[in-house]
Amino acid sequence: MADQRAAFERFCDLFYTQKRVADAFAFLVADGYRQHNPTIADGPAPAVEMLTPKFDGSPDARFEIQRILVDGDLAMVHVKASRPGAPDAAVADIYRFEDGRIVEHWDVLQPVPTYAAHDHPMF
Repeated sequence: MADQRAAFERFCDLFYTQKRVADAFAFLVADGYRQHNPTIADGPAPAVEMLTPKFDGSPDARFEIQRILVDGDLAMVHVKASRPGAPDAAVADIYRFEDGRIVEHWDVLQPVPTYAAHDHPMF
Protein backbone atom coordinates (compact mmCIF):
# COMPACT_ATOMS: atom_id res chain seq x y z
CA MET A 1 0.00 0.00 0.00
CA ALA A 2 2.90 2.39 0.74
CA ASP A 3 4.26 1.79 -2.77
CA GLN A 4 0.84 2.51 -4.27
CA ARG A 5 0.57 5.74 -2.29
CA ALA A 6 4.05 6.83 -3.38
CA ALA A 7 3.23 6.03 -7.01
CA PHE A 8 -0.07 7.93 -6.77
CA GLU A 9 1.66 10.94 -5.21
CA ARG A 10 4.16 10.90 -8.11
CA PHE A 11 1.28 10.66 -10.62
CA CYS A 12 -0.45 13.63 -8.95
CA ASP A 13 2.74 15.69 -8.96
CA LEU A 14 3.32 15.01 -12.67
CA PHE A 15 -0.30 15.57 -13.64
CA TYR A 16 -1.58 18.42 -11.46
CA THR A 17 1.53 20.26 -10.27
CA GLN A 18 3.88 19.90 -13.24
CA LYS A 19 1.00 19.65 -15.76
CA ARG A 20 2.79 16.87 -17.66
CA VAL A 21 -0.33 14.94 -18.59
CA ALA A 22 1.21 12.47 -21.04
CA ASP A 23 4.08 11.67 -18.66
CA ALA A 24 1.67 11.10 -15.76
CA PHE A 25 -0.48 8.74 -17.81
CA ALA A 26 2.53 6.86 -19.20
CA PHE A 27 3.82 6.45 -15.65
CA LEU A 28 0.74 4.96 -13.99
CA VAL A 29 -2.34 4.50 -16.20
CA ALA A 30 -3.19 1.08 -17.66
CA ASP A 31 -4.08 0.50 -21.32
CA GLY A 32 -7.57 -0.65 -20.30
CA TYR A 33 -8.28 2.64 -18.49
CA ARG A 34 -12.01 3.18 -17.98
CA GLN A 35 -13.28 6.77 -17.89
CA HIS A 36 -16.54 7.78 -16.15
CA ASN A 37 -16.39 11.43 -17.23
CA PRO A 38 -19.03 11.49 -20.00
CA THR A 39 -17.00 13.88 -22.17
CA ILE A 40 -13.91 11.64 -22.47
CA ALA A 41 -13.71 8.23 -24.15
CA ASP A 42 -12.15 5.18 -22.47
CA GLY A 43 -8.42 4.56 -22.77
CA PRO A 44 -5.41 6.67 -21.84
CA ALA A 45 -4.97 8.30 -25.28
CA PRO A 46 -8.37 10.07 -25.37
CA ALA A 47 -7.82 11.35 -21.83
CA VAL A 48 -4.36 12.67 -22.65
CA GLU A 49 -5.70 14.31 -25.83
CA MET A 50 -8.59 15.99 -23.99
CA LEU A 51 -6.70 17.02 -20.85
CA THR A 52 -3.38 18.20 -22.31
CA PRO A 53 -4.73 21.57 -23.53
CA LYS A 54 -6.30 22.20 -20.10
CA PHE A 55 -3.04 21.44 -18.29
CA ASP A 56 0.10 21.60 -20.49
CA GLY A 57 -1.48 24.11 -22.85
CA SER A 58 -2.61 26.52 -20.13
CA PRO A 59 0.49 28.10 -18.56
CA ASP A 60 -1.60 30.36 -16.30
CA ALA A 61 -3.82 27.56 -14.99
CA ARG A 62 -3.00 26.25 -11.52
CA PHE A 63 -4.02 22.96 -9.94
CA GLU A 64 -3.25 23.02 -6.21
CA ILE A 65 -3.39 19.65 -4.50
CA GLN A 66 -5.22 20.03 -1.20
CA ARG A 67 -5.22 16.41 -0.04
CA ILE A 68 -4.56 12.88 -1.24
CA LEU A 69 -6.37 9.85 0.14
CA VAL A 70 -5.48 6.22 -0.58
CA ASP A 71 -7.60 3.32 0.66
CA GLY A 72 -7.11 -0.17 -0.72
CA ASP A 73 -7.57 -0.10 -4.49
CA LEU A 74 -8.99 3.46 -4.45
CA ALA A 75 -7.22 6.81 -4.40
CA MET A 76 -8.58 10.36 -4.45
CA VAL A 77 -7.03 13.75 -4.95
CA HIS A 78 -8.83 16.96 -3.91
CA VAL A 79 -7.68 19.86 -6.08
CA LYS A 80 -8.26 23.62 -6.25
CA ALA A 81 -8.33 24.44 -9.96
CA SER A 82 -7.74 28.05 -11.03
CA ARG A 83 -7.55 29.57 -14.48
CA PRO A 84 -7.71 33.18 -15.64
CA GLY A 85 -11.18 34.45 -16.48
CA ALA A 86 -13.02 31.59 -14.77
CA PRO A 87 -14.11 30.98 -11.19
CA ASP A 88 -12.00 28.58 -9.16
CA ALA A 89 -13.30 25.02 -8.93
CA ALA A 90 -13.12 22.29 -6.33
CA VAL A 91 -12.26 18.99 -7.99
CA ALA A 92 -12.30 15.48 -6.54
CA ASP A 93 -10.70 12.92 -8.84
CA ILE A 94 -11.21 9.31 -7.77
CA TYR A 95 -9.08 6.53 -9.24
CA ARG A 96 -9.19 2.74 -8.95
CA PHE A 97 -6.04 0.63 -9.09
CA GLU A 98 -5.56 -2.89 -10.35
CA ASP A 99 -2.18 -4.65 -10.40
CA GLY A 100 -0.44 -1.40 -9.44
CA ARG A 101 -1.87 0.67 -12.32
CA ILE A 102 -4.79 3.12 -12.55
CA VAL A 103 -7.63 1.38 -14.40
CA GLU A 104 -10.63 3.61 -13.67
CA HIS A 105 -11.48 7.29 -13.02
CA TRP A 106 -14.42 9.34 -11.73
CA ASP A 107 -14.50 13.08 -11.16
CA VAL A 108 -16.67 15.58 -9.30
CA LEU A 109 -16.33 19.30 -10.03
CA GLN A 110 -17.91 22.20 -8.15
CA PRO A 111 -17.42 25.92 -8.83
CA VAL A 112 -16.20 27.87 -5.82
CA PRO A 113 -18.99 30.36 -5.06
CA THR A 114 -18.35 34.07 -4.67
CA TYR A 115 -20.32 34.11 -1.43
CA ALA A 116 -20.81 31.39 1.17
CA ALA A 117 -23.16 30.96 4.12
CA HIS A 118 -20.12 30.53 6.40
CA ASP A 119 -16.61 31.89 6.82
CA HIS A 120 -14.57 28.73 6.17
CA PRO A 121 -13.30 27.96 2.68
CA MET A 122 -13.98 24.86 0.59
CA PHE A 123 -10.36 23.83 0.94
